[in-house]
Amino acid sequence: MKHNQSKLCTTQIENFSVKVGELIIFENVNFTIHCGELTALIGPNGAGKSTLLKSILGEVKHAGKLHYFDAKGEHLRPIIGYVPQTLKFDATSPTSVLDLVMACLTWRPVWLCSSKFIRGRVIKNLRRVKAEHLIDRRLGALSGGELQRVLLALALDPLPDLLLLDEPISGVDKVGMKIFYELVAELKAAEDMAILLISHDLDMIERFADKVILLNKCVLKFGSVHEVFQSEEMRTVFAKKNA
Repeated sequence: MKHNQSKLCTTQIENFSVKVGELIIFENVNFTIHCGELTALIGPNGAGKSTLLKSILGEVKHAGKLHYFDAKGEHLRPIIGYVPQTLKFDATSPTSVLDLVMACLTWRPVWLCSSKFIRGRVIKNLRRVKAEHLIDRRLGALSGGELQRVLLALALDPLPDLLLLDEPISGVDKVGMKIFYELVAELKAAEDMAILLISHDLDMIERFADKVILLNKCVLKFGSVHEVFQSEEMRTVFAKKNA
């Protein structure tokens, strides 16, 4: 477990921009997020939210720089964990949770790995998200919420400095959604990591988020939940969405 240095380590996004030809996906995006905080990224469809996360991951070509400073103020390259919106796989496949995690933890074919050694590591990772009982479950037999918890466990090995969650509870029922958010809140507190979450569930954001970024091609508003939710920018964006 990391020593609690809450808010002393920071991730700074400086002048991030993505263009495809003449099309601007977003431009001049600037914000700073702190360890020990959950920052929600909201905005209408097409605002550039998922592209921004993929830019931070380095999967999308972009302008701008990412700076990470640890608790001592040293400029480092952060470990980044990522949970996608969903995982595409053959639901009829016999592939188990153990098979999936083993495949992600080693470059060797799964059948050549020592399952006895890997199994202990997998159980430890799944225990973090209260899902160790799923280790032998077939992927196709998992509920949406269970699958997202498995993907969260994968994103936590190695333990990240920055955890990116791209609408991880899309299609998950209310019970599964509540479990996922509570797990993320526990991880934030226990591991002191910075978390950047895309979500459309404003009620859950109001309950669990520390900060909110309102994005629509650029950062329209950044601040506490109250500051953003009560802002004129928020009313304008979501009035247009609901019009």
